Amino acid sequence: MANPVTIFIVLCFMYPLIKGFLYKFSSYDLKRDSQGIVNSISFLLALFIGVRYGKLIVLNQNVNKLIHKLPENIYSFIDKNPMVIYFIVIPIIIYVTYSIIKIILNFINRITFFKIFDGMEGMLSNKSNIIKRILGAFVQLPRAICYLITVLFIFNIASMLNINKQFDNYLKTSKTYNYLCKQIVIPVTNSNLAKRLPKIIDNSFKIVVKQNNNTIQKGNQGASENVNNNTIVYYNGVTLDDGVKSNSEIDNFARNLVANENGTENKARKIYNWIGSNIAYDYDKANLVLNDNYNVKSGAIPTFDTRKGICFDYSCLYVAMARANNIKVRLVTGEGFNGVSWVSHAWNQVYIPDLNTWINVDTTFAKGGDYFNRKMFSLDHKDDKVIGEW
Repeated sequence: MANPVTIFIVLCFMYPLIKGFLYKFSSYDLKRDSQGIVNSISFLLALFIGVRYGKLIVLNQNVNKLIHKLPENIYSFIDKNPMVIYFIVIPIIIYVTYSIIKIILNFINRITFFKIFDGMEGMLSNKSNIIKRILGAFVQLPRAICYLITVLFIFNIASMLNINKQFDNYLKTSKTYNYLCKQIVIPVTNSNLAKRLPKIIDNSFKIVVKQNNNTIQKGNQGASENVNNNTIVYYNGVTLDDGVKSNSEIDNFARNLVANENGTENKARKIYNWIGSNIAYDYDKANLVLNDNYNVKSGAIPTFDTRKGICFDYSCLYVAMARANNIKVRLVTGEGFNGVSWVSHAWNQVYIPDLNTWINVDTTFAKGGDYFNRKMFSLDHKDDKVIGEW
């Protein structure tokens, strides 16, 4: 079956072009429709500006200070639901920008393009209908592009909100949506994470549950619930114990790495920085796991030895290095947003005694930004489930 997301995207782009082709080029019709084209272009430009710079405004320190001054119940709600602030600030920016651009384009439209359309009408009066139809489709191209990009942004936002599992699956499997998102949406959102990780985070974390040598469940999260002694849970082909297993080389290196650091948080940060900077993502291994080929080495030891791995390996190595320094640590599974869709993922949590709290740490995402106790961590991580604590 054809992917409905792909079909909808193609139809949205083709509709103005087909309409322009059928109705042919006409100065009168184009003048009548020009306001709609102006509105579309204004909205598109406002959408670009709002999404690109709205994030910078939301993360601005002065804005954060202002949020802290809100009543406790409101601040608490925003702190637990950071996405809310995006849906307040960004729409306001889009609306204001749209209004300004629309005024400017309407002025240009009336003093310039109307005369151009009239001139073209005279030049094409003796031309064949097919030429007029082609030109009619051509002048609708700006509107077609506006429709296309608007739909992409709407789908991308809907995917981030994870409104519907089936819909998100359609987005994941639509090659058209994924390609256009990476070419248009990600550059506009200016997300370093999305720019650097569009191929990295891609359902390359698999959990398989076996009982009496038979696979009984397979998925990306929640597979370790309600298991008995005869059940073995494999994460990318290894058990959790094998995954976090360390050796003297890792232990000694981890202790020397943080020897000059004081306090648990500084030590945890040092380990995070080292793994994030020195472990490369293993694309070949990711492809093997994506194709259910577990004939690969996973876990802390092979990752430290080869200096490469995928999200589960990053997380296992972090566990091993934290344990070597007597830091309480967890391995967490869930989903991460890669800028296009939600995919299976693994990361860590570290207990900070001074704060009496667990903080989130994602060494895989470190390639795209600071993901050590990040305030907006929940924007691109969800459905977290602790599968191990040490």
